[in-house]
Amino acid sequence: MHLFPSSVAGGVLAPVPLTPQAFLPFGTVLQAPPSPGRAINQGSAERFDLVDDLQLASQGGRAQLALFRAQARRFPLGVQEMECHRLGSQTFVPLGLLRFVIVVAVAGSPPGAADLHAFVANGRQGITLAPGTWHHALLAVDAGDFVVVERAAASVDCDIVRLPAPRQVIWEA
Repeated sequence: MHLFPSSVAGGVLAPVPLTPQAFLPFGTVLQAPPSPGRAINQGSAERFDLVDDLQLASQGGRAQLALFRAQARRFPLGVQEMECHRLGSQTFVPLGLLRFVIVVAVAGSPPGAADLHAFVANGRQGITLAPGTWHHALLAVDAGDFVVVERAAASVDCDIVRLPAPRQVIWEA
């Protein structure tokens, strides 16, 4: 059993800081580890291998690299639907110091409003959502560009469900 730290009161969802441990049931937090990486390029750089397998090849899938130009969202914001990609992961990496809110629910049956959890990335973090993880579309706190790596194939892998009761995500910068 996982305990999720998102603050919930009266149908309101308040994002908590994104940490690798708290986000583990939903995927991987992408950030430079505190320990030294592997020296490369004649010692002029360090390499950190963050995700061993993005799981994008299912049913003929391939990796696709995209750029999302996100507008800053206004909070409080109503969350009315969630989506999931059952056949592959989805990775979001901000280009620059851009914060964003991640609303997620564990993989499996479509979530209800009470199943949602919210995190806020600090601007130096990205995420890889595990295949099947329910999530809301990108909620940028700061406007800007995000690199997105996801599965591409002949058929679209995106299930969308409408929540029976919307949730309000609150955020104050």
